[in-house]
Amino acid sequence: MFPNEIIIAGFGGQGILSAGRLLAYAGMLEDKQVSFLPSYGPEMRGGTANCMVVISEREIASPVLNSCNALIVMNNPSLEKFESWVKPNGIIITDSSLVHKKVKRTDIKVFEIPATHLASERGNKTYSNIYLLGKLIKETGCVKPENFEKALYGILPEKRHSMIPEEMEVLKAGMEY
Repeated sequence: MFPNEIIIAGFGGQGILSAGRLLAYAGMLEDKQVSFLPSYGPEMRGGTANCMVVISEREIASPVLNSCNALIVMNNPSLEKFESWVKPNGIIITDSSLVHKKVKRTDIKVFEIPATHLASERGNKTYSNIYLLGKLIKETGCVKPENFEKALYGILPEKRHSMIPEEMEVLKAGMEY
C-alpha cells in the first residue's frame, strides 16, 4: 500500500508525535522517502496533537495530508475530526480504552485495541502508542519491525535503551492483537 499516508492523533502527552517520529525514522532506515509533519495546540500536554507521516517509494509532493490510508486515534475528538479523511479500503486503529465512539464508516477496516489498558497492565502507560503502531505495521507493512527497533535505538535517549526489548514485545503483541 504505497505511499503510506498516516495520521496519528490524540491528546498531547500520549506519545503521538513520538510515534510519528519513530515511524518516519524507521522509514528512512529503509531508504524510503519520508515526511513527518507534527501539529499540536499551544497547551501541549492535554491539548490536541496529531502528526502526518508519509512513507513512500517515490518522491513526496507535500507533507500536508488532506486524506490518508491509515489513521491511529487515541481520543474521541480525533476520531470525529479525521474519520472522514480515511480513503476507502483504508484502516482506522483506535485505542478502545479511550475512544468510546464507534467508527461509522463501512468502507474501511477498523481495529479496536485497548492499548492504554494493556499498557497499564504492563506497568507502563507510555507503551500504549507502541501497541497501536504494532497493528499499523502489521496491517500496512509501512516499515519492518527490525527497523522500528533500530529507530527506537536511534531516537530514544541512551538511558531508555534498557526499555527497548520490552517495547519490541509490546510491538509484537500489537501486531498480533
